[in-house]
Amino acid sequence: MIATDPLRLAWRKSSRSSGLCVEVASIEGVLAMVRDSKDPAGPVLAFPASSWLSFLPR
Repeated sequence: MIATDPLRLAWRKSSRSSGLCVEVASIEGVLAMVRDSKDPAGPVLAFPASSWLSFLPR
């Protein structure tokens, strides 16, 4: 298990968002972390990076 403080990660928003949306950060290329940008201290979902890639356009 990788223990990382989500508040210290480099979070990114979609370039197509109007400001309030989902943010994504990666941890060592192993996990994709997802959170609500309106609640940065709130819950964070973690996905294996390989699973997160299925959400991205090819």
